[in-house]
Amino acid sequence: MSRTEHIAVVGAGPMGNGIAQVFATRGHEVIFFDPDPQFLNSAIRKIRANLGFLAENSLVHVDDIEPTIERIRLGKSLEETISGARFVLEAVVDNLKLNAPSLNIKVKRSLFQEMERYCSPITILASCTTSCSITDIGRNNNARERIVGTHFWPPPYLVPLVEVVGGEDTLQEVTDYTSSLLRAVGKHPVLVNKDVPGLVGHRVQQALWRESLAIVEEGIASAEAVDEIIKKGFGIWLSALGPLENAGFFGLDMTHGYRDFPHRRIERSLEIQGLFPVQSDDDGNGLAPRAKPGPYDLDEVLLERRWDDFFEQLIRWNQKNGQRY
Repeated sequence: MSRTEHIAVVGAGPMGNGIAQVFATRGHEVIFFDPDPQFLNSAIRKIRANLGFLAENSLVHVDDIEPTIERIRLGKSLEETISGARFVLEAVVDNLKLNAPSLNIKVKRSLFQEMERYCSPITILASCTTSCSITDIGRNNNARERIVGTHFWPPPYLVPLVEVVGGEDTLQEVTDYTSSLLRAVGKHPVLVNKDVPGLVGHRVQQALWRESLAIVEEGIASAEAVDEIIKKGFGIWLSALGPLENAGFFGLDMTHGYRDFPHRRIERSLEIQGLFPVQSDDDGNGLAPRAKPGPYDLDEVLLERRWDDFFEQLIRWNQKNGQRY
């Protein structure tokens, strides 16, 4: 990228903030936009707090915080934000209402059509969504060959993975450039071959949730026990051995033997399990508050402790792997 080009980030929610921070810490000029002034006005404050947290844990030099902040500018409009950008990242918060899939795609498609009007003929337009198909987002868009999926995992300034996926019309050079750019800012891009809902990470995560909830509903184990078994057991393996590496490590004969025994009893339901009941709100467009709590309630103190544990694990991983931001 030339010095006159910048990274544009559209969407100032938690993911957008973190993504803008990722690029700014690696020396890129970033222009940031959100149509909601409340999100936009708090963005710099939140990014400064993130950088302070990283500095406390020796992942950022204190002297680098203000120069990083100075590389981030708030755009006054979508046109101003995108004009002249070589790479645009859309991180608008997805609508999670009951009828959201059709609503999300309409919103995303409209946004990308507007962005296409303001960008140059070589600008790459990336979306962080996994709830909408990249092919569908690009339908009838003149820039569809330059639209790509870049699914960051939260918090994006600490979790290295970005799933990269092209739509049916995306050029190979676009996914290649995107992956190279992400590597240059310290991320770990992994190419997904097919543009499917949930990509890879969310599909595997959903399968784990589904089986865990079924185990609790059937009375096989308590919610607390399921979480402890995963965290203190195979969860420890997963950062070193992925599930398919694990199968090869223990041998395919043993893997087949273990799989065949419980395979017929694994949950296959496509419905939301009873532990997480939902009901439509009055206008049928959203989610009403849950009629009952989830598998178990975490009080405020315990919830904060779990959150601290989560960030402590991420900090340790980054320190161990020599990550600096």
